Amino acid sequence: MTPQFDTASTATHYQPKGQAQRAAIGSFVGAVVDWYDFLLYGIVAALVFNAAFFPKISPAMGTLAAFATFGVGFLFRPLGGIVFGHYGDRLGRKRMLVITVVMMGLSTAAIGLLPTFSSIGWWAPVLLVTMRAIQGFAVGGEWGGAALMAVESAPRGNKAFYSSGVQVGYGVGLVLATGFVSILSHWLGDAAFRSWGWRLPFVFSVVLVGIGLWVRASMDESQEFVEKVEHQHRKLKLPVIEALTRHPKAFAYIIALRLAELFSMYIVTAFALSYSTTNLGMSRDLFLNIGLLVGALSCVTIPCFAWLADRFGLKRIYLIGAAIGLACAVPFFVALEARATVWIVIFSVMLANVGHDMVVSVQQPLFTELFGAEYRYSGAGVGYQFASVVGGGFTPFIAVALTSFAGGSWHLVAGYLAIGCLLSLVVGARMKPQ
Repeated sequence: MTPQFDTASTATHYQPKGQAQRAAIGSFVGAVVDWYDFLLYGIVAALVFNAAFFPKISPAMGTLAAFATFGVGFLFRPLGGIVFGHYGDRLGRKRMLVITVVMMGLSTAAIGLLPTFSSIGWWAPVLLVTMRAIQGFAVGGEWGGAALMAVESAPRGNKAFYSSGVQVGYGVGLVLATGFVSILSHWLGDAAFRSWGWRLPFVFSVVLVGIGLWVRASMDESQEFVEKVEHQHRKLKLPVIEALTRHPKAFAYIIALRLAELFSMYIVTAFALSYSTTNLGMSRDLFLNIGLLVGALSCVTIPCFAWLADRFGLKRIYLIGAAIGLACAVPFFVALEARATVWIVIFSVMLANVGHDMVVSVQQPLFTELFGAEYRYSGAGVGYQFASVVGGGFTPFIAVALTSFAGGSWHLVAGYLAIGCLLSLVVGARMKPQ
């Protein structure tokens, strides 16, 4: 199977505008909740978890351990994609999205209530890893369902724009998580924040869960899914096996196409925060503020790029984004090493808000429509989450390890980022428009 860009929806029926808008809003709000929870962990892990949960090892190894627990959440994302995708393809998208938002919020709030190593010893990191695993399991089912609700309900010719809220939710979640941490860190001071203040953003997740549930209760089930089920002669026992059997190469393509996105975002928002404070002695406020900036800008850039993609082609927008990521990999680290604040901000925006956002603006219609509607939740969701493991979850961990191996140098990490963007660019260039 040759991957294709600019795919048109398989649906032939008319989608009422109100239903399309409700699906888009519901997908967006749920994505905000889930990404706030998921990204908050990475931000706090870079600042607090090495001392709070791994104090018996060296600071460098403690940072590695903290980022390793960050990666655990990604390991459980494919499992969540399989389970929620299975039931989402059999029972519907809406039910699964309600479950994911509740599971995500409660596990996040539980992290905020965990005792630290000084209270219960090694049980503290064990419980932390368990909660992170539940987070990963929940978010594993989120993207596929949210993307499908938006894409399947969107008007023809506006698939990228209507489904862009799924990715905008990432930016809003990043702004909320980074902003909350930044404000608390500033107001409480370093000592109080590291002692107990870091818990407040996690507990706040309960409020977001309530909002997410209220919004998602008003969504209608995907009409395309309903019609497909009505005309099905048999229910697929294992939709994920059907997706693998019929479209085996699609999973590899999804992984390759996500590398530019995953490497650029997690290096800018997670690794650079740790590297700049630990290796360069810079203030943590700089990258917390950069996280706020790129998150806020993405709320504008992603829907704008999606709108352009609907009109000028998904492939064109994707390739430009991957090329920009490749071009900015080394300059970003040169600016970082020089502690040139203005250039750090410029290249952070180029990587995160231009390169990254152009790439993700086309993902929803591209990935979901590689698969048939009857096994699309399983196929697109599992492929997306496996890509998260390969290219996302352990990127901060790998980057820290590469830095340690290189004696504190950034060169290997820059090469790692550049290679990921290059692979995405090459695979994207081979795509054939329909």
